[in-house]
Amino acid sequence: RLARKHPIQSPAFGRCRCFCSAMGTLCHLRRLKTTLVSEFHSGGKLQAPNAAGKQLPRIYVTRRIPPRGMKILRQSGLCNIEQWDSDEPVPRSELLEKVAGIRGLYCLLTEKIDAKVLDAAGPSLRVVSTMSVGYDHVSLEELKKRGIRLGYTPDVLTEAVAELTVALLLATSRRLLEAVDEAKNGGWGTWKPLWMCGYGLTDSTVGILGLGRIGAAVMARLKPFGVKRFLYADAGPRPDMATKIPAEFVPLDELARHSDVIVVCCALTPETQGICGNSLFSRMKDTAIFINTSRGGVVNQEALYQALVNGQIAAAGLDVTEPEPLPTDHPLFKLKNCVILPHIASATVATRNAMAALAASNLLAGLQGKAMGKEVPL
Repeated sequence: RLARKHPIQSPAFGRCRCFCSAMGTLCHLRRLKTTLVSEFHSGGKLQAPNAAGKQLPRIYVTRRIPPRGMKILRQSGLCNIEQWDSDEPVPRSELLEKVAGIRGLYCLLTEKIDAKVLDAAGPSLRVVSTMSVGYDHVSLEELKKRGIRLGYTPDVLTEAVAELTVALLLATSRRLLEAVDEAKNGGWGTWKPLWMCGYGLTDSTVGILGLGRIGAAVMARLKPFGVKRFLYADAGPRPDMATKIPAEFVPLDELARHSDVIVVCCALTPETQGICGNSLFSRMKDTAIFINTSRGGVVNQEALYQALVNGQIAAAGLDVTEPEPLPTDHPLFKLKNCVILPHIASATVATRNAMAALAASNLLAGLQGKAMGKEVPL
């Protein structure tokens, strides 16, 4: 019909050209219709083929993540992405259902990646990438057994965590939150010589439990405050880190006895689980400040509560707890000498985007069998 309605006046080829053009348009419309119907019946999920026409591997992202991470995944053209598009953690049942048949898993520290999840994923799973520096939520033994690689995100959050650690230390030692409450509730009366007095850092001894990147960064930031002596306890001496400060390697009980401030920066491992308990707190000065920005499981919270109530130590500042979130009726919340934050040490826009980007890059590298930017050796 198009050919008859709009003929091209060419002696030899006009009518033929118009007919071919019309037929080409008709074929194109048919293909488009087929594609749209197919997409409708598949729920709007198109399985994008790669350049060779093969189906791309599926990956599952367990949370709504910062935009830089998603941009890297989407623009790579290397995978089909399924995502739990929420700020809240993916329900366990949903996770177990969605991981079936995936090649890569992008997770956060809120997801327990154990044998059950890995079994649900099946033999297709080749790489897990966690948007965290800690990986105690992932079963390394099960990954190793299955030959699955693990990426993580150290280094990019070091500065942010160190900054928050110092802020938490100052807020705790100088009783800042308690002072704010006093100003708000009418407790601010006339000036009194000893009212709201805390503890300073000048000429103090600071002990670090776990001298890694974050521990060293905390020390570097505290040094200008006039700290007299830095001590550290670890699985062994770390001269590569300690000489820059400088800091002295000591046993944990000696660290407890001599430190005016103890900052916990170690990873959560079977060896460090509950390492900060009665034994540590009983050896600390009654004027000492205890700070934890590592993992909640490193601290025996009942022992910490008793140490604070009984005056064994002066105060504590926690950015991490066990569990998380800590129930609002927990006894630690009732203490004026305990400052608790909701795990925000790495919470800067730049840091979270950098973490998301590194986790995405690790995942893509793992899918291609290439070296990751940061990989946990198994």
